[in-house]
Amino acid sequence: MNSTNVQTGISEFLAGARPELRSARLGLIAHPASVTPDLTASADALIAAGYHVRALFGPQHGMRGEKQDNMIESEPYVDPRLGIPVHSLYGDVRKPTAEMLEGIDVLLFDLQDVGVRVYTFVWTMTLAMEACRDAGVKFVVLDRPNPIGGLHREGPVLRPGFESFVGLYPIPLRHGLTAGEIAVLVNEEYGVGCELDIVPCSGWPRASWFDETDLPYVLPSPNLPTLDSCSVYPGMVLVESTNLSEGRGTTRPFEIFGAPYLDPYDLVEMLRELRMPGVAFRPCFFEPTFQKHAGEICGGAQIHVLDRASFRPVETAVSMLCTVKKLAPAAFDWLPPPYEYERHTLPIDILWGSDTLRTAVEDGERSDELVSEARKEVSAFELLVEPYLLYD
Repeated sequence: MNSTNVQTGISEFLAGARPELRSARLGLIAHPASVTPDLTASADALIAAGYHVRALFGPQHGMRGEKQDNMIESEPYVDPRLGIPVHSLYGDVRKPTAEMLEGIDVLLFDLQDVGVRVYTFVWTMTLAMEACRDAGVKFVVLDRPNPIGGLHREGPVLRPGFESFVGLYPIPLRHGLTAGEIAVLVNEEYGVGCELDIVPCSGWPRASWFDETDLPYVLPSPNLPTLDSCSVYPGMVLVESTNLSEGRGTTRPFEIFGAPYLDPYDLVEMLRELRMPGVAFRPCFFEPTFQKHAGEICGGAQIHVLDRASFRPVETAVSMLCTVKKLAPAAFDWLPPPYEYERHTLPIDILWGSDTLRTAVEDGERSDELVSEARKEVSAFELLVEPYLLYD
């Protein structure tokens, strides 16, 4: 489905969607993918249009996107070109403080999300909403499309007791929502209660993927360089919690995975026997330049998505983890905390949203029952979220 006339929230805002904010003192949460269709940074476009931008806020990886890995923090600074302060919302301080919001009437949010619960940008958003509620500051989401489409949802809904910075409210792993829709959901259904406004995209049917628009793709974080990497990320992000490499330190992060202890040919033979829809696997070797197994030759597989309409990245990753455990039961392991500032619960449990995946893999269970339970949770969530959807 081609949607060649999609306009993002920042474009609509600059075109005059909220004229009452013309004289407001603005803060802006942004990163390198916060651009207009002609690739002008949102902050630059706002200032050029005469808006009063008083402060900038950067999420994980920094306002400039320069921080490569997880739990690498940015220091606050004054932008040398614009002469305005840039606050970090990643690290020990992940919610804007009252001091950061001082002198701001409206906080704009313009981050490109990727449609996955564990991607921290939407939780930066919800924490900022809470801070704005407490400070009496209006919060405005300049919405953007979900790059992997808004129809498909997968994986379990986050369960109570497993909240963290990779999941603060109960939504599925692949949620099929935009940031604006999540904002409305948590504000109304879960009682955040800030003064919220959404400037929606125009012309975006929720079935559309990012490459079916005319919008330029700018990597939202260093290890999602292409839409291909985004397409597998909803499932392959689970590999971050294991001693498998998820391909960080290579040119195809999340599209390849493996470890020094795996034989790629045995692995791919077992994966092919599962006949998972929309996907093929190729045996490969790779040597990460940083992160897990840096400088070591890993055996593994490259994921080739053949039909993204039928491909189910979360279900594929679950089957893959079960396969690796069966192939290398003594070598495969889960990583311990900390992970994204959670220092007690295992990373796999906060990524999955409960301990059910870990215990199933450890017990050697088939993935069918786990997938079936997750599908039931998604069905219930779809009924819940229906009133908050902004796009057809």
